Amino acid sequence: MTKFAISAAIAALLILPSAAMSGDAKFMIEDAYARASSPAAKAGAAFMQIMNMSGEDDRLIGAQTDASKVTQLHTHKDKGDGVMQMLHVEEGFEIPAGETLMLARGGKHVMLMGLNDPLENGETVSITLTFEKAGDITIDVPVDLDRKPEAGAHGGHGTHSN
Repeated sequence: MTKFAISAAIAALLILPSAAMSGDAKFMIEDAYARASSPAAKAGAAFMQIMNMSGEDDRLIGAQTDASKVTQLHTHKDKGDGVMQMLHVEEGFEIPAGETLMLARGGKHVMLMGLNDPLENGETVSITLTFEKAGDITIDVPVDLDRKPEAGAHGGHGTHSN
């Protein structure tokens, strides 16, 4: 690796302090956060950007955390008339080589159902993401209950608290 490439990599990590990289740098995970709608909520969700830095397509096929009884990959489907339905995506989410998977409010997300304890603002939740080819990557996700929805995202609909 050239001195320039090493300097560029170090600069990128300094600019993106919230980024988490897998041990073999196949994936970079940025802007991760989790939230629940209230301290009494029975469910929460985690959101993030997952960049596939490898040279091959992969798929996020699962997630696991000790923070909830059930952890699943979910998305929203527009049923019309402004009603959004939450769906478990058993096959997971494809992440083509060099592309970014956006897990965002109102879209794809990691769903935490049956929270063992409330998600407290400022704490962290350890989540293990399972990829079809890359295997498991464990990240610490900060709980941010003050974050506003991303532009164009829908708030919590149905039974999800996000």
